[in-house]
Amino acid sequence: MKKRALIILSVLLIAFTACQKEPVRVACVGDSITYGHGIKDRLHDAYPGVLSTMLGEKYDVRNFGVSGTTTMMGTDMPYMNEQAYKDALAFNPNIVTIKLGTNDSKPYNWDGNDHFKKDLKTLIESFRALPSKPQIWLCLPVPAYGHAWSINDSVIYNGVIPFIKEVAQEENLPLIDLNTPFQGKRQYFPDTIHPNEEGEKMIAEIIFDYVFNKKKK
Repeated sequence: MKKRALIILSVLLIAFTACQKEPVRVACVGDSITYGHGIKDRLHDAYPGVLSTMLGEKYDVRNFGVSGTTTMMGTDMPYMNEQAYKDALAFNPNIVTIKLGTNDSKPYNWDGNDHFKKDLKTLIESFRALPSKPQIWLCLPVPAYGHAWSINDSVIYNGVIPFIKEVAQEENLPLIDLNTPFQGKRQYFPDTIHPNEEGEKMIAEIIFDYVFNKKKK
């Protein structure tokens, strides 16, 4: 009798375990703003870490940001040449946010902007081809409040952002506007380029509202 009870208990335990859903895998792809440049505790206070705390244990949020990286190939530091890019693909995410474009605005990078859209589409397609068939969100870059690291806000606003919008429309992908909410908020950018902890928290909140808020209701 005891043996039978143990068998039944084992079957129920196996069935219960099988019913437990794996965490939703979220890959945050980006440059130094995603990485958390200048953030003391970047693992927790850069926006992927904040987003992870907001979402809880049902989500596995990973930071795949690399400082200095660009959307475009043929630049000083293409994201698609980085190990983090390979790691993001290997993560087989269910949701991907892509926040690149700030470093593309540097004059020596933007000089060859004719393939920005092509390279962004290549990046998108590489995630689309994954077994997980992730939902992909394109993020518009935050404003730059200075020319540190040769970053140019005029190029971001008048060049990078229109290209990202065009790609989103052509590829039927949703957009997260991180530019408009930060207009006039210079106080969040101590070095004029990278958000502080408050700015990173604001990015996480915006992404949460766009991507997850309806799901949480």
